[in-house]
Amino acid sequence: MLNLERLRTLDALARHGSVSGAAEGLHVTTSAVSQQLAKLEREVGQQLLAKNGRGVRLTDAGRLLAEHAARILSQVELAQSDLEAHRGEVVGELRLAAFPTAARGLFPAALSQLHKAHPGLRVTSRETEPEPAVLAVMRGDFDLAVVLDWYNRPLPMPDGLVKAVILDDTADVAMPAGHRLADRTEVDLEDFADDDWITWGESEFCHEWLIHTLRSKGIEPRVAHRAEEHPTQLALVGAGLGVCVAPRLGRGPLPEGVRAVPVRQSVRRQIYAVWRVDADRRPSIRAAVEALQDAARKMN
Repeated sequence: MLNLERLRTLDALARHGSVSGAAEGLHVTTSAVSQQLAKLEREVGQQLLAKNGRGVRLTDAGRLLAEHAARILSQVELAQSDLEAHRGEVVGELRLAAFPTAARGLFPAALSQLHKAHPGLRVTSRETEPEPAVLAVMRGDFDLAVVLDWYNRPLPMPDGLVKAVILDDTADVAMPAGHRLADRTEVDLEDFADDDWITWGESEFCHEWLIHTLRSKGIEPRVAHRAEEHPTQLALVGAGLGVCVAPRLGRGPLPEGVRAVPVRQSVRRQIYAVWRVDADRRPSIRAAVEALQDAARKMN
């Protein structure tokens, strides 16, 4: 009889490509992963792993069993979803991810509501950027992720996911209070062709969106500073070091010396939740989506 947890460990290794990656995805130690895989090899009587430099790779038998493990675990997920749906209770464990401004702007109210309404549900959450969050949901590392599409650049979305809109979030341009455009009621992105920009990390989806958008308007942006968090970006703006795009979700009060001006042709991003199709009937997923949507409505 194949052990389900050992199959889950093998599946994690196949998805992450390394023992350390599997351990991180399963929230266990690398030693625990190695022990589970060694026991699985003894159970099946075949070598599943082979050394590959400093790491390991799956043997032919390992790849074959990993393919079966993925299908078995998907069926287990469906069975759990159906049982939860049949029982109709919001219980068990729910693992959530969200990009930082959504975690800051939505999670406190939404998770508090879930805790009060469903004390039998254990919720954990982690800040994760949109693209890796989607991949983590597909791998099964998270049950649900809050991600985003910019109005002119959607996030790549693989098949096998369900999505629900949480809210539309408007973004302004933040600039020093003494900026030449700070007294305007509206601005265009083209107005900042000669300004230094403060933006996100180079590989982040939002940074790529900003560069794409400015270049589509004939502007080659001068990126002076990069910061992962919006509060850091706004602090740099307040120091007179440039301008930045400032979404309203999770923004909070502006620092002293910063002015945020709406963009004439509205700059928006759609915030939505995604989860796997095989988890679609889980009451806990539905409860989390409703709590996120309630938190978004109360912000308006």
